[in-house]
Amino acid sequence: MAVSVDPRRLYRLVHEGQLCALREELRAAGRADCAGPAGDTLLHCAARHGHLDVLTYLVEAWDMDIEATNRDYKRPLHEAASMGHRDCVRYLLGRGAAVDCLKKADCPGTPICCKCTEQGCWGARQRGGERGRAPRSSRGVRGSSPAGVESPLSAGFERWLFSAALWGLGSRCQYEADCRDKCGLTPFMDAIQCGHLGVARLLLEKHKAQVSSEDSLGAQALHRAAVTGQDEAIRFLVSELGVDVDVRATSACSSALHYAAKEGHVSTVQTLLSLGADLNAKDGRDRSALHLACAGQHAACVAFLLRSGLGDSRDAAGALAQQLTQSEDVLRCFGSSATA
Repeated sequence: MAVSVDPRRLYRLVHEGQLCALREELRAAGRADCAGPAGDTLLHCAARHGHLDVLTYLVEAWDMDIEATNRDYKRPLHEAASMGHRDCVRYLLGRGAAVDCLKKADCPGTPICCKCTEQGCWGARQRGGERGRAPRSSRGVRGSSPAGVESPLSAGFERWLFSAALWGLGSRCQYEADCRDKCGLTPFMDAIQCGHLGVARLLLEKHKAQVSSEDSLGAQALHRAAVTGQDEAIRFLVSELGVDVDVRATSACSSALHYAAKEGHVSTVQTLLSLGADLNAKDGRDRSALHLACAGQHAACVAFLLRSGLGDSRDAAGALAQQLTQSEDVLRCFGSSATA
């Protein structure tokens, strides 16, 4: 007979990775579908904290839905990707998790973006049909591993097919791209905005994620990386992937330089300029990076922009950048620049 269980205890056990204790609690409860904070499932929690053994147990012992969304439309894959838990990402992709599932997120404040949903191998679906039951989706198939590629018979037909998809044999799989939510956000940007380049490369190279995907405000991965000050991610996007360093977010016509200046990220501004960003770029309201740095009261960033040669100018409303601040530290930067 099932007994009542405190959901908070279950989430704590998952958070701490206590698989044995969790197994006992769930056996006693007879169910694993208890809702947590923000509509999370236990899978979200396991993926967020990188507990692959717990994640595997919940999926395979309790058949938990890997595509379950919380109130922000985030799925377990979002959690694993944003926290850089590559093993969990690999496992979820191997189970057929949608690569391009998008989340609500907190747009426009925080960044994210990617593409290409891996819906699973048609062969695996056929195989499921041969057993008298076609999987509702790719989550009806076992996860992947290198061993599955090396020995398809021993690992099982379905497992091998999904391993083939995960490890780059894309010709055997079919893909469905552009599955979007309200804000147009995807796991690739989660990885980029957090600086988890290993996860970003996995999504890009193994699942053909689109680098130039835009969210509902027209911001790309580059803009999101600028917001969070991920300099290495910016170098990766521009130097390795060929992203235009001056590409504009379509809603406000802002460049990555504008985003970085708005947040006061001096090193990111420096990185963008070193990659050839236009120092004098103006957004849709005729504002320069200097306007945004002043509006954000970022004295160090203002000083750096002025030293780099960016002069004050009037925006579409006729306001100078220095008129957007009352900070004495920021205003002193203009005085120092004038006397330099």
